[in-house]
Amino acid sequence: MIKRIRKYFILSVVALLATSCLDKYPEDAMLADEAINTVDDANLAVIGIYDAFKSSSLYSGYLTLLPDLQADFVYAVNGYSNIYGDIWRWNDIHPTNEQVESVYGALYGVINRCNFLLDNVEKVKSSIKTDEEYDRLDQYCGEAYFARALAYSELVKMYCKPYESDEEAANELGVVLTEHYKGDEPIVRASLKDSYQFILDDLDRAAELLKLEDDYDASTDGALYDSPYFCEYTVHALRARVSLYMKRWDDAIKYASKVIDDGYYVLSSCNQLISSGVSYYKYMWTNDHSTEIIWKVGFTINSYGGALGRIFANYDYQTLKPDYVPALWVLNSYDANDLRATTFFQSFTTGYDHALTWPLLIKYFGNEEFTNYRILHVSMPKVFRLSEQYLIRAEAYVQKGDYGKAGSDITAIRMARYSSYGGSTAMSKDNAMDIIEQERVKELYMEGFRLNDLKRWHKGFERKPQDQSLSNGSSLKVEKDDPLFVWPIPQHEIEAPGANIEPNESNK
Repeated sequence: MIKRIRKYFILSVVALLATSCLDKYPEDAMLADEAINTVDDANLAVIGIYDAFKSSSLYSGYLTLLPDLQADFVYAVNGYSNIYGDIWRWNDIHPTNEQVESVYGALYGVINRCNFLLDNVEKVKSSIKTDEEYDRLDQYCGEAYFARALAYSELVKMYCKPYESDEEAANELGVVLTEHYKGDEPIVRASLKDSYQFILDDLDRAAELLKLEDDYDASTDGALYDSPYFCEYTVHALRARVSLYMKRWDDAIKYASKVIDDGYYVLSSCNQLISSGVSYYKYMWTNDHSTEIIWKVGFTINSYGGALGRIFANYDYQTLKPDYVPALWVLNSYDANDLRATTFFQSFTTGYDHALTWPLLIKYFGNEEFTNYRILHVSMPKVFRLSEQYLIRAEAYVQKGDYGKAGSDITAIRMARYSSYGGSTAMSKDNAMDIIEQERVKELYMEGFRLNDLKRWHKGFERKPQDQSLSNGSSLKVEKDDPLFVWPIPQHEIEAPGANIEPNESNK
């Protein structure tokens, strides 16, 4: 058991691998025998893993935006630039789609980095001379196991059907599993059950290696919240999320409770002010700092990823011409005293000829420090937040029929988000899942959960035109279990030499 060990990011990290599971040796890669020989080399490899998460194909771009954009959260505006139009229109999501390919490749890029480090661990151990170096290496391995589990969890979320039961998952297609950077592993899809088990095994390893010491004291050893580094509690947070997706309700409750009840994280209040007119909750979105952030992708003004807010504003210091605006039904879902609404949305008259006036998404307008340097619409992705853990636990309680405890978790969120709240949330068999869905919409809006939520709940959706919405796509009805809830496997992966990858139904 170890205390956290901070690493120092450098601006230039040698590329170790490619962006797909089938192409691991780019021209600029270092040979495995030369790249990782010492603990300091392992540290650099972990820096590379964290750096890979900055990709605009992942949390600061496609992986966050597209699942919600594909569903029913936003509408394309007349005159928009056609960015992500294929995804939004729903029926043009092909295995050669650039974004579908990029997400797949970037996730396997993370996995390959992790495998590269883990394959060289025994060689590094032969150079170790102190216990402190062993502890550092354990930390780095824990981070690599967690990063690999996280990447695989996103792959199964986007490219696989939902997990219904162990028996059914054993007969469903999962993803290509690779444990080694340099090896002769078959390039075939494992079952969905085995894919999820691979994730759980990595999380078990990460939990042991990243476990805090028994005498860990946040007041002296450093707070865990608001961190760009993995720790024991990022492991618990992902384990809770994965358990929810696997319908393992007891495990979802167990691991979410570890995050909620151990007291290292606190929901940010919409009522308490950090400065004049700025609540702690709003500050989380304007400045990317919060006591409820479990893990965020760390950016600096010299090293950052994509611009999450660009398509919702396209601000040029004179006008705003958003490509996408919030759905009216989402705007209307917030109660009058729900302060998330004024945190997330603000009404503007757009710069289009039609001068649409509409509440635009300002949640990702950009980190204020970055805007001071004329870097617009860049926010640090908050991949794990405490509020999601409350929502996970509440949904699991509902599935077990414990509506009182579920109501308490929803109440905890609302007490932090409302200007005033009546003190309890009445939930029953008849309304519980409706409340869960509504709260996930309001709390996790445009954070990348919607498409998978609809998929695992076996629900479809319908878009109806709203003011100045693009006609091609704004009238759309998608039935539950439509094949395109599961993204197609990229065509170049299926056709790669030596691969035997079965396609998804959406590939056909």
